[in-house]
Amino acid sequence: MRDRFDMTVTYVMHNALRRELQHLARAAARVHPDPRSVLRTAAGWELFRRALHAHHSAEDTALWPSLRQALDGRPLDLTRLEAIEAEHAALASLLEAIDQALVGPDDGLDLFGELTGSLITGLRGHLRHEEEAVFPLVQGVLSKEQWEHFGRVQTQRIVADAVRIVPWLLDGVAERTVAAVLAQLLPQSARHAYVHRWQPAYAALDRWSQGDLSVTRP
Repeated sequence: MRDRFDMTVTYVMHNALRRELQHLARAAARVHPDPRSVLRTAAGWELFRRALHAHHSAEDTALWPSLRQALDGRPLDLTRLEAIEAEHAALASLLEAIDQALVGPDDGLDLFGELTGSLITGLRGHLRHEEEAVFPLVQGVLSKEQWEHFGRVQTQRIVADAVRIVPWLLDGVAERTVAAVLAQLLPQSARHAYVHRWQPAYAALDRWSQGDLSVTRP
């Protein structure tokens, strides 16, 4: 049966996060230089954190409350939703702990490795959990108005830093999907800027190398 709602932007975000987790795993496994010195200044880490926050904060603000309301009287499904919300909190704590480890003492490298490993494993599992357990609930019980409200909030969170996040989001995405996502996220004038300025600047960015932050600036 065809889905009631178009979840293209959300799935593209999930796949972008998975893509960056692969880069994070390689960066964290480096011995020279110290992987923490890479993450302190790497554009890829900054973009990953910004995009993850935009996505999760939109879900926390505009999707989970509507879904909780729609699932009233369905305790098993509410438990699934509570598990997803707990995963958001755990991932936020891991990000905070990693940021603390980045400025910690030199003997904290093992802890840094444990934390990044937990983030990679935890986020991969969380994305799969959402897609398998929660997205079918979204398609089944949300109203059109509730879904459109979430779509507007998610778009607002992404385009608040569109110069950086939109090219990052669409890295490696099929041309047809790029066109569909841009049509949802950006007005025509901004789509022109994406093609002629934002995307070329992003393409020139070696985002997981130490110190390359400059071209992410507007």
